[in-house]
Amino acid sequence: MAPPDRAENTSTPAAAANLGPASDPRRLDIERVGLSAAVEPGGVTPDGSAEIPEDPEKIGWYRFGPAPGEPSGSAVMVGHVDSRTGDLGAFAALFDVRAGDEVTVRRAAAPPVTYQVVARTQVDKDRLPASAFARTGEPVLTMITCAPPFDEDRGGYQRNLVVTAVPVTSTE
Repeated sequence: MAPPDRAENTSTPAAAANLGPASDPRRLDIERVGLSAAVEPGGVTPDGSAEIPEDPEKIGWYRFGPAPGEPSGSAVMVGHVDSRTGDLGAFAALFDVRAGDEVTVRRAAAPPVTYQVVARTQVDKDRLPASAFARTGEPVLTMITCAPPFDEDRGGYQRNLVVTAVPVTSTE
């Protein structure tokens, strides 16, 4: 997963989208599939890929992009599908997610943000769309994990599962 080069966040004030103030994510929950995992901020590894927490039960938030709840751009969460020992990682549950599922992101200094899954697709690792890391445009939550096939000679998983969710608008 290769995020774009670092750039200044050009999003507009959070009040513009009624999503509340931007705040670092702390936990991600998708109740229907039993996913509940801690979130920690991450950046970029020396090879240019997105930094993923070592602990497969944790999810990484790409901190150089928008935070969940910001009024524009893609808030990116990355996580392992499994561990080197074969135990499932937190994001293995993404394979059971379907359109309409609710995703709740609990944040450090702001109310939770709720999203609804609208798409799930698999792409070759070297073809991850740049839109996954967009800093502008409609607000979305993009969740990324590895997907088969696994080829040890070629460095592991050869594809990514990408799940996209949009904010649920409050009726208040």
